[in-house]
Amino acid sequence: MTTNVTSILELTDAEFDRWLELSQAAPEKILDGRGVALIFERPSLRTRSACEVAIADLGGYAVTFQGSEVGLGERESAADVARTLAQNFTLTAWRVRQHDVFAQAAATTGSRLGYINLLSNRSHPTQAIADVLTLAEHAGGLAHIAGTTVTYIGDAANVSRSLAAALIRLGVHVRLSSPEGYDLDAATAEKIAAASRAGGSLTLIADPYDAVAECSAVYCDAFISMGDEAQRDRRLADLAPWRLDGSLFAAAPPDAVVMHCLPAHRGEEITDDVLDSPRSLIWRQVAYRRHAIRGALRLIEEGRS
Repeated sequence: MTTNVTSILELTDAEFDRWLELSQAAPEKILDGRGVALIFERPSLRTRSACEVAIADLGGYAVTFQGSEVGLGERESAADVARTLAQNFTLTAWRVRQHDVFAQAAATTGSRLGYINLLSNRSHPTQAIADVLTLAEHAGGLAHIAGTTVTYIGDAANVSRSLAAALIRLGVHVRLSSPEGYDLDAATAEKIAAASRAGGSLTLIADPYDAVAECSAVYCDAFISMGDEAQRDRRLADLAPWRLDGSLFAAAPPDAVVMHCLPAHRGEEITDDVLDSPRSLIWRQVAYRRHAIRGALRLIEEGRS
């Protein structure tokens, strides 16, 4: 088993299945008083709270370092940060701007230090596992989500890539709908499609109304993510037809649910009536972040044994 959990696509089928299994299992005190280093180059309410509680669930404690304390690539290199952390920790979790940080760090520490990706510009694997568990709860179990259709609308960035890579392995039909320039690149789409199991599929659909028709869930994310602020006006204009409002949600089946990884910019990518509707699973997604991170920590610990 792996000692790094940085991308869904980099996991074998066995590792992916085991992560889901461990995320659903009752917690055990496997950390036995050990610390886990959390590096937050980017802030997050949900990720930090989920991490700290998940680590406590497993009998450990969290030590959190903010971006200004670490200064990745400015104050010191990712490699030197990793070398420093390896003197006091065996497990780390990083929320960073650039995904390449993981390769740079791991190259210096090998298997001595385990890495979890809490978000990078390419991938958000713990969110994807939380989303899978949320859908499974709603459907009555993991086995029941195979054959369903989940539609992601908007900017096909890190969240959509990880979500699609996870769902397609479980036999889900994934639809991505984005404007030109915000869509999934061909190489990534090919990698995701190649991971399909149990009949899972990936389809790119330009029109958001066509994309949400006959789906089980509609998923959206912020139009303006951290780092996109300078392009705010252009992004809002380009992505406006993909805003999940009452009109677009009405084009989905009446039993379709809505999902969002948060934070939500109400009125931009999603409107209040949709986000707060009885069909929203958004707050259950928040709860399952704790389970996903707990499972990732256990997967890495198993990989060492």
